Amino acid sequence: MVVEIEDYNGNPVIALKRDKDDNYPFRFGLRKAELILDNLDEIKKFVKEKSK
Repeated sequence: MVVEIEDYNGNPVIALKRDKDDNYPFRFGLRKAELILDNLDEIKKFVKEKSK
């Protein structure tokens, strides 16, 4: 995985890419990053329950 810190309209965002050629990275800013961290256990539970 490739992780890049970028700038969007003067705000920092993080881009998660499957590889260096990924044309559609998962990007989010600080507020969503905080939301993800605050709910990490629920996200892990969701992935465990819903993945094949």
